Amino acid sequence: MTIPVNSDMFTGLELLSSAVIAVDAGEIVCYVNPAAENLFAVSHRQWRGKMLFDVLGRSLVLEKAIASALQSRWSYTGYDMKVQRPFIEPILLDCTVSPIDEAGTGLLLEFRPANIRWRVAREELLLQQQRANRELIRNLAHEIKNPLGGIRGSAQLLERELNDTVLREYTEVIIAEADRLQDLMTRVLTTHGKIHLNPLNVHEVLVRVGKLMQAEFPGIVIDNDFDPSLPEVLADRERLIQAVLNIARNAAQALEGKGKVILRTRIARQVTLAKKFYKLAVELQIIDNGPGVSEEMQEKIFYPLVSGRVGGSGLGLALTQNLVEQHHGVIRLDSHPGETCFTVTLPVTDETR
Repeated sequence: MTIPVNSDMFTGLELLSSAVIAVDAGEIVCYVNPAAENLFAVSHRQWRGKMLFDVLGRSLVLEKAIASALQSRWSYTGYDMKVQRPFIEPILLDCTVSPIDEAGTGLLLEFRPANIRWRVAREELLLQQQRANRELIRNLAHEIKNPLGGIRGSAQLLERELNDTVLREYTEVIIAEADRLQDLMTRVLTTHGKIHLNPLNVHEVLVRVGKLMQAEFPGIVIDNDFDPSLPEVLADRERLIQAVLNIARNAAQALEGKGKVILRTRIARQVTLAKKFYKLAVELQIIDNGPGVSEEMQEKIFYPLVSGRVGGSGLGLALTQNLVEQHHGVIRLDSHPGETCFTVTLPVTDETR
């Protein structure tokens, strides 16, 4: 048996987080990186020198990817390949096959769990949703704000002409409600302005939110579960406080003033946010032990003007999503009866390391 592929070309593959297997012209395994050893629950020594399909099992998806890569002398990706692993459950993988020698016969196979592709597709869908939300909210705010001045001015003029105290109370209500809407529209438009990103420890944000929540909802227990080793992120402190506070207030309202809210931070590795890959990211989680969010509501909870609470404006989470997007991050919801968790993921960039 000969393995013509030059082993020097594998230098550095040990550091990759994705699973990599190299095969020679006879489709014999000549290299398995540590990530592949972990994924397939085998060692490099166990697979080296064996036929690829003897160790992975036959797969039409992989056979087609290999044939296409050999024919075109270019990378080809096969999707949703089921691989049986020794003593543990099978796994669904995507595999990119690339020629790695001049003759185009040696191949490098890079495997990724299929759920990563699903997450990337979902994040792309969220980005499209965020852009649509942003445009809708901005246009809506402008359309509402313009006639409000006329309504308020007319109510003031009418108030001056009325001598009846009861009727004047009605005009006062009109003016007060017009002012409330004006403030809301100003807040909506302000969140779409330019933000100022600076290195920030996210724990400053969560501590501030915790204090505000404790003052506003004294019956709620606020627990901090922080990872002290987190790196800084680039963020606008005040706007990130606003985003997290919106979520925390929603949690407190769902608890109806009694229950527990956990503010948690964790590190995330090898993540894709807004179609960009980052080695590190920071996760901020706001968790409550309330009744949960129905599956139907989960699908549309970030849409503007959609609220699961009677009397809610339906703008809080839509604005929060926009603020998170401005920080090049994503927000997701996981909920079931007894626990609701909003996770805000923010990238760690070279400027903060």
